Amino acid sequence: MEEIMKVDTVEQYNELFGFQTRHPQVSMVDFDKPESQGNYRMTVGFYGIFLKETKGCIINYGKSSYDFDDQTVVSFAPGQTVGYTRIEGMLPKSVGLLFHPDFIRGTSLGQKIKRYTFFSYEANEALHLSADERMVVHNCLAIIRTELQHAIDKHTKGLICTNIELLLDYCMRFYERQFVTRQDMNLDVLGRFEKLIDEYLDSDITLKDGVPSVQYFADKVCLSPNYFGDLVKKETGKSAKEYIQLKMLNVAKEELLHPEKSITEVAAKLGFQYPQHFVRFFKRYEGLTPSQFRNIG
Repeated sequence: MEEIMKVDTVEQYNELFGFQTRHPQVSMVDFDKPESQGNYRMTVGFYGIFLKETKGCIINYGKSSYDFDDQTVVSFAPGQTVGYTRIEGMLPKSVGLLFHPDFIRGTSLGQKIKRYTFFSYEANEALHLSADERMVVHNCLAIIRTELQHAIDKHTKGLICTNIELLLDYCMRFYERQFVTRQDMNLDVLGRFEKLIDEYLDSDITLKDGVPSVQYFADKVCLSPNYFGDLVKKETGKSAKEYIQLKMLNVAKEELLHPEKSITEVAAKLGFQYPQHFVRFFKRYEGLTPSQFRNIG
């Protein structure tokens, strides 16, 4: 089995691959030099965003591996397992930005970092850049590189964090564009999602697995929960969780129209282990308890 290293800091990463450390908590790395062309797999303690500029390498993380076309962006977060593999006979070229969560703590970026859901996307959900978008990413990375080459002073942290935040905001915009340009594919996913919810609520799966979860359906359509959730939100205006719960509510209403079925039976069909949890769920969305809804139906 391939060894997975544990690399907690940016400085450790730089030492491992022979990159110069200009700042212990943030770094730019270039995989286009002989000393940086080894293969690896590691669990990291920092954030990373890589622009892959050629087809000469595979960047992967999580359980997925994907040989991207050139000019794609992948990213990862602390606690994830990442890897880099050269393709024989091809010249690899990628540039990466690494930053430790301690570096952004207490900053605007630190407060916003959870909003950048693409850090938890799978490898096959990479961001594919247009020529103009590629130029924007290059410009952002160039400014950060220039600042790292400057002597550390009281402005360093603020300027670097501001430009990392700018880069991540652009990536969010580009991902939204990618959702639009892949609309046919997205609608296919939504159609499968709709069918899977119906099958879930119309079967005995609820008795075994309980209330349907976003993770369950994301796995079924082979997407990460974050990418799946963002896709659903973009296409429907609702979060994946809201979408599931509204489907559950509609099923609950249909079931409650049958007086021979008890509240406990309806709750079990929807995956609720305890009827009182179903009662709270129903009242939150409908403004009435199941019994009240049944009495006025």
